[in-house]
Amino acid sequence: MKCEEKFLFFWLHPNIMTKILVVDDDCSICELYKEILGSFEVVSACSGREGLELYRKLMPDLVIVDINMPDISGVEVAKEIFKLNPEAVVIVVTAYYQEFESKMLRLGAKEVLGKPFNLKHFRECVAKYLNKGS
Repeated sequence: MKCEEKFLFFWLHPNIMTKILVVDDDCSICELYKEILGSFEVVSACSGREGLELYRKLMPDLVIVDINMPDISGVEVAKEIFKLNPEAVVIVVTAYYQEFESKMLRLGAKEVLGKPFNLKHFRECVAKYLNKGS
């Protein structure tokens, strides 16, 4: 099954609730992710600290994190998440793509996407990691 088909499968089967945590200091961006990923259980955090608290509480299936945040950077958030769960699925979305891509991939991020991102490619990335069994 292609990545886009996996995304559509989950999109059309909302009874398969997948938890996604979005961590971005721009709350309007968090709301945008909720709209894009509407059929999933999407929880958002508008700070790195809040994101880590929610990660510990919810243990989501996938985390989408921004790099540039005022309290705790996305790099530090990802490091802490990987300490808690080395198998965590983290997708990094950043305006500083070239600066952080290799660092975040070495750290364990599954994908690093530049802002603004292509919506189709973003959905494919999400779908790729949601259906681990396929």
